[in-house]
Amino acid sequence: MKAGYRLFGGLAAFYFLVTVIYWQVGGEAVGITAILLSGGLAALIGYYLWFTNKRLGGALVEDRLEAEISDGAGELGFYSPHSWWPLPVALSMCAAGLGLLIGWWLTLIAVGALVVSILGFVLEYEKPGLNTH
Repeated sequence: MKAGYRLFGGLAAFYFLVTVIYWQVGGEAVGITAILLSGGLAALIGYYLWFTNKRLGGALVEDRLEAEISDGAGELGFYSPHSWWPLPVALSMCAAGLGLLIGWWLTLIAVGALVVSILGFVLEYEKPGLNTH
């Protein structure tokens, strides 16, 4: 994990440096924006890996040279086996993209549907009324 956040941190620094150089050389606005956003994405991933590494206490199983394959066994997380919510999320996002081409009215409707479908996706397993405080 340490190599991951160092790699993405260095990549973010490289992209930010290239953005400044490209801007000074007289690059176009779209290229400057694309390189800057690439640096931001690399910084975001690097920060996530650094934060996760710090929270987990340093070395993961993958980082130790003497670790066995069975040391990494266990539950990785919960994945919904039968969720239908990714379909409305994808369709509403597709409609929002088409709305940029067709008309802003479709984009507004699709963004509303996107918010509802994302909330449904995120809160799918929340049970109302179980708060005992």
